[in-house]
Amino acid sequence: MTLKLEDKKAIVAEVAKVAMQATSVVAAEYSGLTVSQLTTLRKTAREKGVYMRVVRNTLASRAFEGTSFACMQSALVGPLLLAFSHEEPGAAARLIRDFAKTCEKLRVKALSIDGKLLPATSLGALASLPTRDEAISQLMSVMQGPITKFVRTLVEPHSKLVRTIAAIRDKKQASA
Repeated sequence: MTLKLEDKKAIVAEVAKVAMQATSVVAAEYSGLTVSQLTTLRKTAREKGVYMRVVRNTLASRAFEGTSFACMQSALVGPLLLAFSHEEPGAAARLIRDFAKTCEKLRVKALSIDGKLLPATSLGALASLPTRDEAISQLMSVMQGPITKFVRTLVEPHSKLVRTIAAIRDKKQASA
């Protein structure tokens, strides 16, 4: 399908706007997928808050100019779909990784985070990044640890005293 110049400009503007707000992007080759598989992937992406779009490589490279994903321009070869993560850097990577487990025809070509181009083998590392809620709970756990130990230390002398008195009581009751 031939796109008019206005349509191309609109696509570039839309992808550029999304790229400016995104934290990471995954480029995956989708050739060989059926329409129902692509529809399922798009539906799952919408549910998980991942912006996914199939864009011509020339338009995508123009959209990436001036963004942190300019490093992706060399990786834009072949039929690719682009998945952008907005809030969590690993959201798109998790989506693509999980879908690739059920459909081996979806192959990751490249990914980028913070202006760095990563090879396709880094998908697992990016996908294993904790979600925002997981990261907050891990931080809170780390912050709570020293306080918990301090409270236990403060309570320990009283606990020892109570155990000692209980042991003396039990000893007197056993001798009587």
